[in-house]
Amino acid sequence: MKFTRSIVQTTFQSPLGKMIIAATDNGLAGLWFEGQRHLPPELAGPVLWPSDPAHPVLQKVIGQLQEYFAGQRTQFDVPLDLAYGTAFQQSVWQALLKIPQGGTASYGEVSQRIGKPAAVRAVGAAVGRNPVSVIVPCHRVMGANGALTGYAGGLERKAALLTLEGVLQGSAS
Repeated sequence: MKFTRSIVQTTFQSPLGKMIIAATDNGLAGLWFEGQRHLPPELAGPVLWPSDPAHPVLQKVIGQLQEYFAGQRTQFDVPLDLAYGTAFQQSVWQALLKIPQGGTASYGEVSQRIGKPAAVRAVGAAVGRNPVSVIVPCHRVMGANGALTGYAGGLERKAALLTLEGVLQGSAS
């Protein structure tokens, strides 16, 4: 996944740890937990993208994340710029956007939804490479038996997000 130089970023301190938010003029291009797997190389060492906390998309994302983590938002309404993924990855990410809060889907169900029933492993790889954590809800994808499997931000965060959304029992709601 290659990002353009026009991207800007800022950070947000969520209840689950520091997050890096990146946007282009077209919309939100990235939302990662600091140190998660598959972090773009531009963020893995010294940050190469300019900081612009006043960027309107970044400001909108921060406001909506604050509402989400406070239990006051169930859907996000920010423009997305998912152009940095392959066509297949983009189809998977679009399918993830259709999993409602409070719901989950298995990797097999996602592969069925995109019309590629034999591509379960490739779907898993695309889910893992989702550049917009939380807002493109890859945390809502479960193993075939309903088990918590794979999450680039860590299984503890996945469990916390699903607890916040009422999928798992716990005290985060």
